[in-house]
Amino acid sequence: MSARPVPTFTGDVAPAALGETLLHEHVFVGGGEIDLAAPSAEWAERDHIAEAVRQLDGLHDRGVRTVVDLTVPGLGRDVRRVQRVAEATRVRIVAATGWYTHDVLPPYFRLNGPGLLVDGPDPLAELFVDDLTRGIQGTPVRAGAIKVVSDAAGVTDDVRRVFAAAAVAHAETGAPIFTHSHSPSRGGLPQQEMLRARGVSLDRVVIGHAGDSDDVSYLVELAAEGSLLGFDRFGMEHAAPDAQRVRTLLELLERGLAPRIALSHDAAVFSRVTPPSWRRARAPHWHLHHLHDRILPELRARGVGEDDIRTMLVDNPRRLLANDREPVR
Repeated sequence: MSARPVPTFTGDVAPAALGETLLHEHVFVGGGEIDLAAPSAEWAERDHIAEAVRQLDGLHDRGVRTVVDLTVPGLGRDVRRVQRVAEATRVRIVAATGWYTHDVLPPYFRLNGPGLLVDGPDPLAELFVDDLTRGIQGTPVRAGAIKVVSDAAGVTDDVRRVFAAAAVAHAETGAPIFTHSHSPSRGGLPQQEMLRARGVSLDRVVIGHAGDSDDVSYLVELAAEGSLLGFDRFGMEHAAPDAQRVRTLLELLERGLAPRIALSHDAAVFSRVTPPSWRRARAPHWHLHHLHDRILPELRARGVGEDDIRTMLVDNPRRLLANDREPVR
């Protein structure tokens, strides 16, 4: 399949115009029903929209041109709210579809679908395909990525169902699949196994949070299947210290694996799950500018060349998002 334009909140973009891209970020992470039942005292919509524009424009000043927002249902996705940000910032934002659950889907999905109480087509697959081809929540904004999750609980029945729906949507649209994985249990391997069994080419997959691990043999095994390794939590010191992430990244780069690595933060301008007051006290560097302000200078100082940095921040995201099957070196 040849390279295709990439859908963003503000229209399709030619692959060559994507530029530096952060593949795993969030603008706003909500709490779903908890936001209705007990609204956050820290949330101020007008102020946080302005802050999102400020932070994204700050990324543009640092050379970033595109950000993938992997906020999907289950994380309080509000496409209209993010659309207001996208229309005001200089950075392009790619939306995502999928469902964020570690183990149990909402009752609707547990009762509706093939062979279930309300028998019929799988509403998860229908949702994903509609988001990718028609638009999200009645808007013209189409998703450009699919997000799925497994965590410490492993591959539960509901997780397996979400992955199966993602594989269907991928087959129909060619959209790449991004995962949230649990690195301590080597969780990327069963994710690859599930997707491979459903016909997904693993070079169309990013194993998210792979960079939480310092098990180089595990990471090399993931990369050998063609997937991108998400070194996507810089600044998230409560998951793994940056010093460990940098040390492991350097070892992989020495092995020539830059074409299998993506860099990002998994940060959010506002998150109900880890609110601003908590982040300021516990994770002060976990924000959208950390990579460019602290990590890239350290990598350069430790001998990482511009070719490898461009590969991780420009070439790999472009190839993934555009479904460009050009050979990797």
